[in-house]
Amino acid sequence: MSQPCTHLLLFGATGDLSKRMLLPSLFGLDADGLLPDCLRIIGTARSALDDAAFKALAAEALDSFVDADRRTPALVAKFLARLSYVPLDASAPEGFAALAQAVGDPAHLAIFLSTAPSLFGPTIAGLASAGLAGPGVRLALEKPLGSDLASSRVINDAVAAAYPEDRTFRIDHYLGKETVQNLLALRFGNTLFEPLWNAAGIDHVQITIAETVGLESRAGYYDGMGALRDMVQNHMLQLLALVAMEPPARFDPTSVRDEKVKVLRSLRPIDRASVEAHSVRGQYTAGAVGGAPVKGYAEELGGPSETETFVALKAHVDNWRWQGVPFYLRTGKRLPERMSEIIVQFKPVPHSMFGDATLTANKLIISLQPDENIGLTIMAKTPGLDREGLKLRSVPLDIGLANAFADVRRRIAYERLLLDLIEGQQTLFVRRDEVEAQWSWIDGIRAGWAATGMTPKPYGAGNWGPSAAIALTERDGVTWHD
Repeated sequence: MSQPCTHLLLFGATGDLSKRMLLPSLFGLDADGLLPDCLRIIGTARSALDDAAFKALAAEALDSFVDADRRTPALVAKFLARLSYVPLDASAPEGFAALAQAVGDPAHLAIFLSTAPSLFGPTIAGLASAGLAGPGVRLALEKPLGSDLASSRVINDAVAAAYPEDRTFRIDHYLGKETVQNLLALRFGNTLFEPLWNAAGIDHVQITIAETVGLESRAGYYDGMGALRDMVQNHMLQLLALVAMEPPARFDPTSVRDEKVKVLRSLRPIDRASVEAHSVRGQYTAGAVGGAPVKGYAEELGGPSETETFVALKAHVDNWRWQGVPFYLRTGKRLPERMSEIIVQFKPVPHSMFGDATLTANKLIISLQPDENIGLTIMAKTPGLDREGLKLRSVPLDIGLANAFADVRRRIAYERLLLDLIEGQQTLFVRRDEVEAQWSWIDGIRAGWAATGMTPKPYGAGNWGPSAAIALTERDGVTWHD
């Protein structure tokens, strides 16, 4: 493991992500004694605050987002003592000297960039010019890393000019979720599943990330991106890669990420010829979510738009293990419930000895949110004397992780990612070739949409997307797991 850093520099320290996730996560690590005693946390943003004002902002964030029973006065005071603040306009190069002075010796420094992508270039140039890009400095970047392959390469080139790949930490916060890592434990820590984890044993895979919210405060960003680039390019393709990858030789950054990128490069292109049969675009109209009426996307935005708020895809991984197995992906806003889950549908038994009894194929259900859970459906005999033959029923075996590990505190995904950044562990961060393989596949879909004139189909808020999304799976005799 690399030398733990002594300074953590947070760009965008007064923003929403910092207040909701970063500061509470760092507090949680500090409260559990996991941060190095010498670690100092320096916040920076355009807001003209001093140290006292930033500490007050941090204290307010902890009040809002940390449970009261963990927020003791002594622990809060200890955490706030680590904090300081330097105001900075990242577009003004002369401001970085004050930042460098606050950091002092940058030999063991971690930098977290939570800024607009347009500021990545100027920020990295300013850091380098101020001497904050030396051999012991790590750089973490929050998404989005571009809006297509070309813009992603511009960002990655700017990063590479100052920070080599082994000191670059690209964040996808889904990789910090406990259940996402449990997927690796499930596959590679048990002999039960891996022999069936292929085209011979699995019929199809579904991955769903559903949100009930609409635009909220992200109108400017979201309308320029849409569901495909906002969710599929990063979170969903990372989940797909973890489901589909070959067993790594070791649990280390190189081994794990080598296998993921092989999957991403094996994705069958969805192009002009196949885009209409293999993809669905949607945009929500007025409806009701959770029993409350909500506006349509265009009304929330204040004008018409061709940005998709829902996307469903039928993907294929063209390699030996997965040939012929469809991966169905869907994500959207203003859907009936908030959930993220992976469904692995196994093939049915080849012959039934039970006469007319209906057999349901086994299904593995990996829930990521709102609750972390692993479930498996199996066939079991219905209790009774069976004078008319055995009756079978599909029943669930559920592993509620909150119950199985009741003695372990559930952590925010950013806690793990920030600690890995501080300690220099890259396994749960995304490598450049992964990002570019993801963008290459997404750009092909967008080019297909443009070439065929595919526009978003309307769906009422509170529904599971356009009817075409149902048809996408039902053509194959598959039903979405709702």
